[in-house]
Amino acid sequence: MMSAGTNNGSGPCGACKFLRKKCVKGCIFAPYFDPDQGTAHFAAVHKVFGASNASKLLLRIPAHKRLDAVVTLCYEALARVRDPVYGCVGHIFTLQQQVLNLQAELAFIQANLSTLQRLPQPQPPSQCAQSPSQTTLDSSSEVPSFTKLASSSNISTHFDQLQVQQTSTEMTGFYNPSD
Repeated sequence: MMSAGTNNGSGPCGACKFLRKKCVKGCIFAPYFDPDQGTAHFAAVHKVFGASNASKLLLRIPAHKRLDAVVTLCYEALARVRDPVYGCVGHIFTLQQQVLNLQAELAFIQANLSTLQRLPQPQPPSQCAQSPSQTTLDSSSEVPSFTKLASSSNISTHFDQLQVQQTSTEMTGFYNPSD
């Protein structure tokens, strides 16, 4: 695309080739628009900005910053040729939307990670046998500990006792032996 060297007698630079004019020794475009690919890039710059405006802009910029200016001019011109309405702003908007989507995804993943970090860690197998008093849930805990409930050896006994109590309570309402 752009070369930092001058046009060493190998014909006109890409800009002069596009403009169909002789490339002089002090051509402002020669160091940046090579004869091969530079023609297509300069065509976009010429279409969007014009050759006169581009040369005036480059002459006002210090020599050590001109390469960056030419790269920017080419990028903006090619973007405007591809998208005449939005140009490079459309690409910037797309990138901003990607950043917002990735930030939202990151926040969601961080929230899930913090939730997972707050969950109690599973107990090693050697500590699985717990007393029945440890199976009750602590009211201050945010997340119920399923591992504490499931590791109790007496959970089926507690469940059976609850069923017996509930059944006897229901039956006393229907059948009263003292009647």
